[in-house]
Parts: sequence; C-alpha cells; structure tokens
Amino acid sequence: MSSTGDKVKGMANEAVGNVKQGVGKATDNSRLQAEGKVQERKGEAQQAVGNTKDAVKKGVDKA
Repeated sequence: MSSTGDKVKGMANEAVGNVKQGVGKATDNSRLQAEGKVQERKGEAQQAVGNTKDAVKKGVDKA
C-alpha cells in the first residue's frame, strides 16, 4: 500500500475510533469505549507507517 493510502486509512480508523469512544462514553458502554481506543491507536500506527514510507522514499530520492 502507498504511504498516502496508509495515512488515509489511519485517519479513518482514528475518526471511527473517536466516534466509538464518544458513543461508548455517552451510553456508558465501556466495551465500546475500549474498542474505540484500540481502533484509534491502530489509526495512529497506520499513519506512522505512511509517514515512515514517505521519509524513506525522500531519503532514497535524495541519494
């Protein structure tokens, strides 16, 4: 997957995770809150992968 694809999926997972956390908090559903937190972290990791791919590509392009 491209770095842009990783970043987009990461942002989407973060957004969905935040929504799940909010809904879980509003409905006092700790399981949904936990799922949201996990999904948010997954999104952050996906974005980090995309950023790393960009950095590697820029380093290779400069060489």
